[in-house]
Amino acid sequence: MEFRTLEVFHAVATLRSFARAAEALFMTQPAVSQRIASLEAELGQRLLERSARGTSLTHRGEVLLLYAERLLKMRTEMIEAVSAARPESRLIRLGVAETIAQTWLPSFINSVNAQYPFITFDIEVDVSTNLRSRVVRQETDLAFLLGKVVEPGITSVDLCSYTLSFVASAALAFEEDPVPLEALARHALISFPKTTIPYRNLQELFLERSLPAPQIHASSSVSTIIKMTLDNIGICVIAPILIQQELREGRLVLLNTELPLPNLDFTATFGTAQGGKLMSAIARIACRVAQEWA
Repeated sequence: MEFRTLEVFHAVATLRSFARAAEALFMTQPAVSQRIASLEAELGQRLLERSARGTSLTHRGEVLLLYAERLLKMRTEMIEAVSAARPESRLIRLGVAETIAQTWLPSFINSVNAQYPFITFDIEVDVSTNLRSRVVRQETDLAFLLGKVVEPGITSVDLCSYTLSFVASAALAFEEDPVPLEALARHALISFPKTTIPYRNLQELFLERSLPAPQIHASSSVSTIIKMTLDNIGICVIAPILIQQELREGRLVLLNTELPLPNLDFTATFGTAQGGKLMSAIARIACRVAQEWA
């Protein structure tokens, strides 16, 4: 049994698609199908089931996936431990939620380069929904995103947690303290895109109280959200860690609302089998840097 065959099986099993596995491994789909067929013939067991809904694992396939992940991970760790030559360079495809990009990402990169000077990053900033999909499809090696990814072959390590607050321009005054939801609803609100936790939570606040939803502007850009709030276009929901300077200067103020807002819980997420010892070490650096910022 070849490691390449196990890699192919692992890709099909985790991506749940022969076509996506072929694309991720730079193979043709018939070559992927042939590898899986030979593996099933060698083991004498049906490992994968194809249907209109996609590809799924049989019971035997689930057992093999556990062993395949362990073997592939051990192979990566063995090469890293035994190989005498350090790589001249190693490109890591890094996906980052903008809250991280706007806070401690530069400190993280400096810390990684100090310990692993051969590493370079190809960085993509996006919302966590998209980052999660790219990690699962193996298009991203490591992602700092909201929440854990519960998928076969994926590891998520806790990074940091940030509170959310309603924030307004200092030019906007409210007579009531705490500010009730009805008073907030008289203004436009500004949040992250519709697929994100802050946006969904805003909608739920009004639905739970049977209030009509206000106008909600959505943007994936933190700088745009801050600029719109400073220009008094609306009240935003944002992590105060992103606006420390504006708060110190008195241009933005935190509103006391006593309304429940979720924390932003971030993780470092990567493919377990492909990540190996190096990716785990980089994730630990991210945890340390995030804690220092906190």
